[in-house]
Formats: sequence, structure tokens, C-alpha cells
Amino acid sequence: MTLKQTIEAFELLDSAHVTGQSVAAVLIERGLNVMVTPVTGEKGSTDALVIQVPGSAGKSAGGTAPTLGIIGKLGGIGARPEMIGLVSDADGAITAIACALKLADMLANGDQLDGDVVITTHICPNAPVIPHDPVPFMDSPIDNGTLIKQLNRPEMDAILSVDTTRGNLILNQRGFAITPTVKEGYILRVSADLVRTMMIVRGKPAAVLPITTQDITPYGNGIYHINSIMQPAIATDAPVVGVALTAEVAVPGSASGASQATDIEQAARFCIEVAKGFGRGLCTFYDVDEFERLQTLYGSMHHLQSRDTKSK
Repeated sequence: MTLKQTIEAFELLDSAHVTGQSVAAVLIERGLNVMVTPVTGEKGSTDALVIQVPGSAGKSAGGTAPTLGIIGKLGGIGARPEMIGLVSDADGAITAIACALKLADMLANGDQLDGDVVITTHICPNAPVIPHDPVPFMDSPIDNGTLIKQLNRPEMDAILSVDTTRGNLILNQRGFAITPTVKEGYILRVSADLVRTMMIVRGKPAAVLPITTQDITPYGNGIYHINSIMQPAIATDAPVVGVALTAEVAVPGSASGASQATDIEQAARFCIEVAKGFGRGLCTFYDVDEFERLQTLYGSMHHLQSRDTKSK
């Protein structure tokens, strides 16, 4: 259960004065290694966080267990002064921080995962809002390419990209959903291991968010994207799966009062359960042989990742 840590993360971020440093201070006090990088763009600034949770057999300890990356993807946690308080778009950051707090508490209580977990997100309480169909989006104060460079880490062997995805007319149920695996420009089949993990966490059938080729191309190319959930896939060869916070109706990313603590808790718990299995080699994101066969038959799809554009 990660409800306590979810509420703690929400309260920690729900401030007009929150910074990356203030969040890092809480995590460092819990025993984690945290790096904060202030980044400034044309529309403002944000603080990028990189949080490292060591595994007993992880790379940080000289071991060989794979590293899971958990990315809290968002434009900003707040839209001040237009909106007061945390906005719906903040859920990616809340989930990421809740995962870090829970893993820190597990370490303190003697439960260490096999593999390292690297958690990244960014803290911006006053991001801009932009028009989007069917509801407005939260924008980021820095361009997408710069943001992805801060959030994607080379040590990540697989990535869960957590993002609020309530502003759509495609998946209309409350909770969280996962996407098919994306790797090197290919949209692969949904991981059976992740489906099983999701069903155990939810206690009901899995929910899958459909994505398209458009969604895995870089922002700024003039093509519609459901949101930024798959943007980490444009800058890595590691497999990426989106973890989407969803709703029964289309909710603007800039809306306040829309975060559901129990939904975020489930998403965080799912990420932690995946981390447990992934570090032990018991949870795979894709079939290696099948992916090699696809490349042999149809060639590389790297060109879908390679467009160097700015987000908005």
C-alpha cells in the first residue's frame, strides 16, 4: 500500500512555493540520493529531479540486475496564477515522488529491491496552459527536447512513463491504464507480464490505452498527439510503457481538484511491483526474439525518433 506516501507527495507538491530543492530535501532525509537541475526556457523555469534508489544487485552496487526508470511526465504541477493549487497534470510528478517515498521507506524497513530504480520528474508550480482538443493542455516552460534530456537517463534499461491522460475521448474509465510497449520506433504488443501485474494491483481486468504512430513521434512536428506520455520513447533504445491516469470524462490537464488519490496510489503501487519483478528478471517489457524478427523483416524504425524539433 502506498496511500500514505501518495498523500505525503500530494501535500509536499501542493504549494505555490515548492521547488526541486524542497522536494529533494525530504527525499534526502529519507536516505535517497537526489540530483536537482534548474532549467530555464522561453516560458519560465522548472527543476528537474533525478532520484536514485539502490538495489542489492544493481549497477550502483557493482551488480548486473537491470535498472527500471520511472518518469513522472507532465507539463507542470500548477498553472499559477491562472489556477490555484495542484492541477490534473501534476499526477505524473505525484506518482513519481510517491514511488520514491515508498521505496525509501521499504529500504529503511529492510526490503531492498534487486535492481536499481531511477525516478525522474520535474517541479514547476506555474506552467503555462495551451489550447488542445478536446480540452486544454498544460504546457511546459521548457522545450520538449530539453525536458526529455533531463528525464531520460542512460542507465534506464526499461521505462515506465507516468502521465495524466484524462483529456481524451478514447479511454473513458477512471483509474490507470498501460500502453503497448514502444521500442525504437516500433509499437509492440502489450506486455503479458505487465498485464498480469496490473490485474493483481487493480483486482480487476487490465485497461490498455491505445496509442498510434503519431503519439510516438516527437512533439513540434505539427501532428496530433494524445499527450506527452510516449515522448520518453523518442530519445532511448530502451522499451517504454506509458502508465496513464484516466477518467470517465475528458478533464483538462489544467483543471484543479481532479487528482484522485486512490488512482495515483494504484499507479504508484503498480510501478513498484513492476520494479520488484524487473530487477529479478521476472517482468519483461517485450519479446527480444520477436523484436529482432521484426527488424529483420521490416528494418529500422529509428527515423520516427530522429526528428529534432521543439515541443511547442
